[in-house]
Amino acid sequence: MNKDNREREERLQIMLSAHELRAIDDFRFKYRLPSRAAAVRELMKRGLEAISTGPASDGSRSKDFGVLHTREGSSFDTAEE
Repeated sequence: MNKDNREREERLQIMLSAHELRAIDDFRFKYRLPSRAAAVRELMKRGLEAISTGPASDGSRSKDFGVLHTREGSSFDTAEE
């Protein structure tokens, strides 16, 4: 285990809708993860390993990017690395 996984010194707070939280809980229970935090870390790891994207579209706001969808008009440009 590397040092980054043992020493968690930063807290990240996010707001989720009931539907988004249910999706995370469903993922957690499907894969028998020990906590919501573990499920979120696993989902973030998988997302970071996924397809490459370019920058977010101009005018995008934080609330435009949900766990289950991205609001119309906000997106990422796809980019090949």
